[in-house]
Amino acid sequence: MSERALAAVDGVTRAYGGVPVLEGVSLSVEAGVTAVVGPNGSGKSTLLGVLAGAVEPTDGAVRYPEGGPRSGSEKRVGYLPQRVPFRDGFTARETLGFYAALVDGDPDAALAAVGLADAADKRVEALSGGMRRLLGIAQATLGDPAVVVLDEPTSGLDPEMRERAFRAAARASDDAAVVVSSHDLDLVDAHADAVVVLRRGRIAAAGPRERLLDEHEVDDVDGLYRAVAGDADAIARGDNGGEAVHVAGVSDR
Repeated sequence: MSERALAAVDGVTRAYGGVPVLEGVSLSVEAGVTAVVGPNGSGKSTLLGVLAGAVEPTDGAVRYPEGGPRSGSEKRVGYLPQRVPFRDGFTARETLGFYAALVDGDPDAALAAVGLADAADKRVEALSGGMRRLLGIAQATLGDPAVVVLDEPTSGLDPEMRERAFRAAARASDDAAVVVSSHDLDLVDAHADAVVVLRRGRIAAAGPRERLLDEHEVDDVDGLYRAVAGDADAIARGDNGGEAVHVAGVSDR
């Protein structure tokens, strides 16, 4: 685990019914935005769930530095799963107020940070899909956690709202590690400091975005994806396409 890491996934395997979804994944997460990309079924949601503590690994562990998340510090892990069951009948402020009481957070500040200050008194059921995703990001970042895990925060949103949601996620990374899975490679290219490409439950490439682009002699994350995991269009199709790719210098234990 590097001195700058805020969390480390160490040799994690996760299987369901004896079928491995993640196999021997090791990864250090530092401050900034780390984007996890890969075809459907490559293990993205499982990896994020393990990192957030919502999914128990079959083998391996997630480690944090002394004084970090889950070690007695108030700097816990914030988590936004793909589906957030916010209860109808409550306003956005009331919804965040419930979570804020658990982590000593400020619901109004969290709403303002994601651009929902004007919607604070709207009931959850009256919010658009994009606004609900922004509310989820606000919930995950309450209390300034050291690690924020966001699973597909832009899923199902129109282009303008996807950009808005990704910017809100990136703003949380000023002094935290934000780990976000996404199918939108253009947004990953614009906002990610580091990229992890998953393929069939293993890491095909991982590291700072600029370094990976240089190593693979590509111009953007779309090119990186094509180089190490196949056709980028397969993200939307869920097609792993071909055999596994070995990338020198990247652990696939």
